[in-house]
Amino acid sequence: MTFRKKVYNSLEELQIDLDLWMRKYNEFRPHSGKHCYGKTPMQTFLDAKHIAQEKRCDMLMEKSDSFDEVTTLMKTVS
Repeated sequence: MTFRKKVYNSLEELQIDLDLWMRKYNEFRPHSGKHCYGKTPMQTFLDAKHIAQEKRCDMLMEKSDSFDEVTTLMKTVS
């Protein structure tokens, strides 16, 4: 509905309006979603970013440990 109110003559015009709409939606408009609690999606993302980074590091460490085990096993077999 948002983009049906205006006739766009080029993709560039549409892109400008789309970028503005996305920024408003993600950075200025509070949400009432399950994890937003009235914050914007960007605020929610920034608040949870450290959790995602910790999980990513944990996952990488697990992969690293299993890689070391496989490498050691391969050395003993050869």
